[in-house]
Formats: sequence, C-alpha cells, structure tokens
Amino acid sequence: MKSFSRLFILVLSLTSLAWSQSSATLKTRPMYDIHLGDVIQVVYRYTPEYNEQVTVQPDGYVYLQTCGQVKLAGLTVEQARHTITEKASSRLKDPEINLTLKEFQKPYVVVSGQVAKPGRYELREETTALQAVLEAGGMDKDARSSQVLVFRKINNDEAEVKVLDLHSINSTKDLEHDTVLQSGDMLLVPRSRFSKFERVVKLSNLGAYFPIP
Repeated sequence: MKSFSRLFILVLSLTSLAWSQSSATLKTRPMYDIHLGDVIQVVYRYTPEYNEQVTVQPDGYVYLQTCGQVKLAGLTVEQARHTITEKASSRLKDPEINLTLKEFQKPYVVVSGQVAKPGRYELREETTALQAVLEAGGMDKDARSSQVLVFRKINNDEAEVKVLDLHSINSTKDLEHDTVLQSGDMLLVPRSRFSKFERVVKLSNLGAYFPIP
C-alpha cells in the first residue's frame, strides 16, 4: 500500500541520523492522566456541603462550586487535587480535598497497518506488542514483522517511537525483542522497510492512520 510508504517518508525519514533499535527504550507513564468524559468525585473534608461529582467536558474543563471552571484533562489525579485545592483556597480556608475517579477511560492500545483486524483493543492484563498483534488477528503476508513501530504519547502533541523485531519472536520465542504496552500505545505494522526516523514524532502526522484520542 503506497500510503504507508508515504507515511514513512513523511514521518520517519525526516532526520539524517539513524536511531539504534537496541538502545531505544520508551519512557513509562505509570500515572493515569484524566481524560475527557471521566467522572470525578470531589470531597471537602471540612466543608462537605461543597462535595460534588463532575464530568470532564469535551473542552477538558469541569465546573466546581468553590472555584468555577477548572481544566483537569491531561492532569494526574494528584495534580488535579493540587490545582483544585489551590483555586479553592481563595474561597475556603486551608481546604483539604480528596479526589476519586468514579468512571474513567479503560486502558487500551491501537493496532494498525498490515494486520487482519486493525482497531482499538482493551488492555485487560499485562500485554506485549506481539500479543496485541495476535489479538488483532495476526500479521498478513506482506507485513514487515522485523520493523513494527510502537508510538507512545509523551504529551498532547508528540509521541516517542520504538522499533520492534517481532519476526525473531515468531521464530525463536525470544521475548527480549518484545515490549510490554501501556494504555494509549499505538502499533503500526508496516509493509515497507525503512532505516531512518525521528526519535519523537508529531501526533498530528499520525492522525490519518490512528484514531488519536
């Protein structure tokens, strides 16, 4: 498919420096970031009359009685608690606040490219890249299994890139070439070979190939 070749030229061949696959390690993101549509319970220890449950709106904000509009999307729960506490301090004296996620986005990965069933898959347990590809129906005969790409978001604009050699896993069960996925990771199984790419890419360049959340 020519479109995948164009993607590699656009996104992955913008730099003249080759990146060593063996030394590439994606950063971990252990803390959950608040997403649009998440439901959050806000509890005030000393002023329970202000307790409320709110939903993060499409613009990333919630409205709270104590401080009005507050943007929470993209923050961890602890960061959100600190933000609300700081803003509520203009109305309340030394507020102590507890935040609880009541409803939240289920962990998932996206698999695209040369697989039988491209799409979004829930992470119900620890899952590796190979397992995600197999859940997506496995690779088709034209897949470049030795250069599978994993994109991991590092902020709202950029993602890190890692290349995996899943061909050797298929033949030798050598799991050191695999990687454990995190929620939001995106896998692209290409059909064209490439040798140079950027360590960090713009998410906007991937939107045509992944349903970027």
